[in-house]
Amino acid sequence: MIQRILFSLLILCSLQTFAQDLVDYRANHPYIQYTGRIFKSNFVTYRFWQPGVYIRAKFKGTYCNIVMDDEELYNQHNYLAIQIDNQPPQRVQTTAKHNVIKAASNLRDGEHIITICKNTEAGIGYLEFIGFQCNKLMPITATPSRRLEFIGNSITCGTGSDQSNFPCGQGQWYDQHNAFMSYGPLTARALDAHWMLSSVSGIGLIHSCCDMKITMPQVFDKINMRDNSLQWDFNKYQPHVVTVCLGQNDGKQDSTTFCNAYLRFIRTLRGYYPNASIVLLSSPMADADLSAVLKSYIKTIVVASGDKNVSYYFFSKRYHGGCGDHPTLEEHQLIAKELTAYISKLKGWN
Repeated sequence: MIQRILFSLLILCSLQTFAQDLVDYRANHPYIQYTGRIFKSNFVTYRFWQPGVYIRAKFKGTYCNIVMDDEELYNQHNYLAIQIDNQPPQRVQTTAKHNVIKAASNLRDGEHIITICKNTEAGIGYLEFIGFQCNKLMPITATPSRRLEFIGNSITCGTGSDQSNFPCGQGQWYDQHNAFMSYGPLTARALDAHWMLSSVSGIGLIHSCCDMKITMPQVFDKINMRDNSLQWDFNKYQPHVVTVCLGQNDGKQDSTTFCNAYLRFIRTLRGYYPNASIVLLSSPMADADLSAVLKSYIKTIVVASGDKNVSYYFFSKRYHGGCGDHPTLEEHQLIAKELTAYISKLKGWN
C-alpha cells in the first residue's frame, strides 16, 4: 500500500512539473519565423492556404506541442510535415477544427529546431497557427540568406507523390500530397535556401484543367491562389531564383497565343522581382509529344524575352510513377537533384 501511494505521488509530481514547464507561446512571438504567403487573420494568429508554407522555431527542452486550427473545408483535414532538427519528418493529419499536436517528446534535454510545413493545397482549406507549447522558445541565430520560389501546378504541389498512408486510388485525392518532400523544398534545402511554392493543382498559363476558372497569371498575386482574393505583398519575399513549371495542363496550344501569354507573365514576374534569375522548366511528367512542344515553346520564349536573366532547364527524363502520372517521392528527389545542379551552376552557389 505504501509503495502504491509513493508511486502515485511520484506520478502526480511529475505531471505537475510537466504542467509548470509547459509555456504557451502565441503565433505572434518574435522568435517564430514564417516563410510563404501568410495572412495575419488577427493580431495573434497566422492563416495560410498554400502548400509549402512553413514555420520554424527553436525551443529548449524535451517536448513541444503545436496548436493549430483547420478550416475543415468540405469536412477535409490538412496534412502537415513536422521535422525536429534533421530527423526524418513526421506526416501528421489534423483531426478536428482545433488541434493540439504532440510534435516532439522524449528528446534529449537541449536546444532543438522545429519546422512545420503545410503538405496539402489551398483547395483543402486553410490552416491557422495558434502557437507552441514548450519549455522555452529561443531566437534562431542562423538562417539561410538564399531564397527560391517555385511556380507551378500539381507537380510543384507534390500531388500524388506519397503513398505512405494510402495507395493510389484509395482515400481522398489529397491523402497522397506531400509538399515538404516535393522537388522545390528538396532543392531549396540542398542549396541552403528558403523556399516558397506558388502552385495550384490543375492550373495552367492560359488553360487550366478540371473546369478550373482561374489561370496562373490571374492568381499569382494572391495569398490564397485558389480564391483569387487577399492581395499578396511581394516585398515580403524577394527570391534570388524563380522557376516556372507550367504547360502540363495547357496541353498543345496555338504557339503564338501561348508564347505571347508566357512573355507577358515573365514581364509580370520581372516587375515584382527586378533582380531574380527566372528559369523556365519543362514539365517532368509530360509525355514525349507534349514535352517536345513545350520545349520548343520555351526556347522561343527565352530568346524573345530579351532578358539575360531568363533561362531554361529541361529535365533529362519523364517522371510519372506516382498517382495520376505524377512523380513519386523518389522521383521528386531525382528532379530536385537535376534542378539543384542547374541552379548551383547558374548562381555559382557551392
